[in-house]
Amino acid sequence: MQKVLAGACTQEVRMPRVAAVSIIDAVTADLRRRVLAGELEPDTPLAEVEIADFYDVARPTAKAAIENLVRERLLERSAHKTARVMRLTLEDVRDIYRARSIIEAEVLRRLAADRLVPAAARAANAEIAALAGASPREIVDPDMRFHRSLVDALDSERTSWVYESLASEVVFCMSQVQGASLLPTSTIAAEHDRLLELIELGQGEAAAELLAVHLGRARERLVERLGGQPGPEAAAPIDI
Repeated sequence: MQKVLAGACTQEVRMPRVAAVSIIDAVTADLRRRVLAGELEPDTPLAEVEIADFYDVARPTAKAAIENLVRERLLERSAHKTARVMRLTLEDVRDIYRARSIIEAEVLRRLAADRLVPAAARAANAEIAALAGASPREIVDPDMRFHRSLVDALDSERTSWVYESLASEVVFCMSQVQGASLLPTSTIAAEHDRLLELIELGQGEAAAELLAVHLGRARERLVERLGGQPGPEAAAPIDI
């Protein structure tokens, strides 16, 4: 290191950048993982002192991590109350999927206008297809990457930011759909493939219509899983 620093007097030395992860970010990430994996069930209380003890961190760190997940709507907390893992209502589920549909349908139309199929979407779906025989929960990450890559391909910083603000709730829904094996992995992969094909063909409206079926089926099956009356989309046929 001394030689490098000495050499820097006569020649600029470029050192690699290392991404630093704060303790707050690390605790937030692990709590998020545990919620999304179902390790922490809905309504589970998460007191600051218990989180601090569990992760061996200071209470302000635990408080900040909890506040991060409250903002992501994975935890809920009223004034002077202990935070709890969010329990999705039927209205929550339908509203989350409604917001997704509004954003993603328009993204598909715009990508199809340019016949732009992002390589990241193909890669994520290939990963999903390869997991056909695995635990359904394993496809949640590549499934989210597939949809996020389509949004990001629009190359609109603000659109990506708005979609990212929904990400934790979207993954929360996906985790419950896949955790209960409500949709076959092969169906998800096949419909993703068809979406990419329609984009490549420039058929934006057809892609948006398929997306409505794709998301609607998942939404209504989750509604049924949560004890609600599912809409007809729950029984939508697989026609690709």
